[in-house]
This record gives sequence, structure tokens and C-alpha cells, in this order.
Amino acid sequence: MPTSPVKTRIPLTSFGHLITEVKRQLFGIEAPASVELSGWRKYFNSYTLQGRRNCVLATYGILVVTAAAYVMHRQNKKEKLTPTSTA
Repeated sequence: MPTSPVKTRIPLTSFGHLITEVKRQLFGIEAPASVELSGWRKYFNSYTLQGRRNCVLATYGILVVTAAAYVMHRQNKKEKLTPTSTA
């Protein structure tokens, strides 16, 4: 089984744990506990699964709203350009 280049044995299949371990050993960076996070950082962060999920959902939501606004704007513009027949 391949192992990571850091001192502890971590399988390469768990890449997230590998990055966390490298940060811990090289830089001394620790993820903040959930009680340390406050405000919007509590719900949108890269440390917890819930925070990551919320970031993804917010990104998709912004894309959907932008696409819907664009489609509505195009339809509104087409309605103004088409002449009405008076016969």
C-alpha cells in the first residue's frame, strides 16, 4: 500500500487527510474548532462537511439565479422586438 511522504502512514486514497497532515507537520496549521467559528464563518467554511456543503449550495444557487435572470431578460427583450400584427 502506498503511503504518504510525511512521518505518519496515511493511505494516498484519503487525500484530504494527507493535506491536513502535511499542513499540521510543515506549517503547524490546525483547523479551528467549530466553537471558535462565529457569524457566517460558522456556516460557510472549508473545515467542516456542513460548511463545504453550504459553500457548494450557495455557488450553485447563485449560478441558477443568474441563469434564470438572463433567460428572463432575453425573453423580455424578444417580446419588445416582435411587432404585433394589426389586420
